[in-house]
Amino acid sequence: MNWHDHIVQNPEILAGKPSLRGTRISVDLILRITAAGWTREQILDNYPTVTDEMVRAVYMYAADQIEAGVPRRVAA
Repeated sequence: MNWHDHIVQNPEILAGKPSLRGTRISVDLILRITAAGWTREQILDNYPTVTDEMVRAVYMYAADQIEAGVPRRVAA
């Protein structure tokens, strides 16, 4: 799985937030609704332009960003 095929950053779409190619759906939206308890089936049913492979790409993208040591805010 190559997340680069599904995740893009375009300054003219969602202010440059990483998003799913061909949509206005951000990576962080998919991560947040997953964390809120949505199943993959619920995501696919509610966002018909999103594919199963796109959802998996979001998780791979997030894992790669963490592995790369992307700075993130953590409350003290």
